[in-house]
Amino acid sequence: MKEFILDAEGQTRLVEYFERIGEVLGRDERKASFALYAMGLFGDGDRKSMEPIAARVRPDLEQVDAQYQRVQHFVTDSNWSDHAVRAESARYALAQVTEKEPVTHWIIDDTGFLKQGKHSVGVKRQYTGSAGKITNCQIGVSLTIATPRTHLPIDFELYLPHDWTDDRVRRKEARVPDDVQFQTKLELALKMIDRARKDGVDPGMVLVDAAYGNSSRFRHALRRKNLPYAVAVNATTKVWPLDSHDQRRGAKTLTVADYANQIVQRKGFRKTTWREGANGELSALFAARRVLPIADDGVKRAETEVVWLLMEWENGESKPSKYYFITAPILFARKQLVRQVKQRWRTERAYQDLKGQLGLDHFEGRRYPGWHHHLSVVLSCYAFVVAEQARHFPPADRTAYQDLAYLLSA
Repeated sequence: MKEFILDAEGQTRLVEYFERIGEVLGRDERKASFALYAMGLFGDGDRKSMEPIAARVRPDLEQVDAQYQRVQHFVTDSNWSDHAVRAESARYALAQVTEKEPVTHWIIDDTGFLKQGKHSVGVKRQYTGSAGKITNCQIGVSLTIATPRTHLPIDFELYLPHDWTDDRVRRKEARVPDDVQFQTKLELALKMIDRARKDGVDPGMVLVDAAYGNSSRFRHALRRKNLPYAVAVNATTKVWPLDSHDQRRGAKTLTVADYANQIVQRKGFRKTTWREGANGELSALFAARRVLPIADDGVKRAETEVVWLLMEWENGESKPSKYYFITAPILFARKQLVRQVKQRWRTERAYQDLKGQLGLDHFEGRRYPGWHHHLSVVLSCYAFVVAEQARHFPPADRTAYQDLAYLLSA
């Protein structure tokens, strides 16, 4: 995220935006506390947690404690709706963004919040891609709405392991609501998708990594919701090869890795460039074939659907190493398929901006409501930044996205 500087008109819009969110919050003290906390997140400082924010807003030592108590009450104790605040901030940003370019993708991902100790709600030694290893952390699952040039995270859910949902003492201490029970990350993802659909967010192709995409139940749930997808899958995922008419070719099933190595082989791969990077074009070898996935987690065979299997052979590698299932018509071109799966990378940049610039992972409270309230204010701040940036975008060339529009209307 580039340095965020507002001119006079931008400052007026910020005040109006705070008023808009304040109407959702309801009470005057909540409006004032939201503005105070948000300005603390926008401001300078290495830490964007409650006490440092209070100290920066009121440098007078006699008033710091009073400001801290005010901020702490708003974030950890005040009873306001996270969903209502997030939905309003998303509406604000998307209204500005979609004037210039359409929504193209919905991206599900998760990120780690590194922690010390064992008392922060949801904390456990668990794997997170943020650290690339098993470490002591919380895991947040996110939903990001993407256009060709913008990524807007609009929702987060805290993943609670059984260690937390099944422990009455820990639940009470962390103020986990009684109706919050154990849910897998996939279930949390579908929950956020349902919320976004109910809120009227324009639909997009769903993108996920293999932790989500490898579940046939998850893929089937997306199609029941009439959402196309482009999902990563593991090399061991099994498929039936199909011919050019989507008919089964032979009786033998293959893993996607075996299909790439035994059937397609190197001669079936073609170089494809998906964008220009800082150090030149980004490209790899790709092959695409029609397949029928083999479900191994309870989805009936009759309920599976024909998909594209996109196989990626990265530069410098001795064999293909990445595989994707994509719901798209039989006439969809390889380059179009590649462009879809490569949209997911920008979510990592959004996480970096949220953490580095707005203190996404700086919350030091231990309670469930506080974690979600902090995330809501962070998402609201980011939504305003995205809306401001979109004001300077030239109109997008919509003809480049007609293929996706076709997918969403199918």
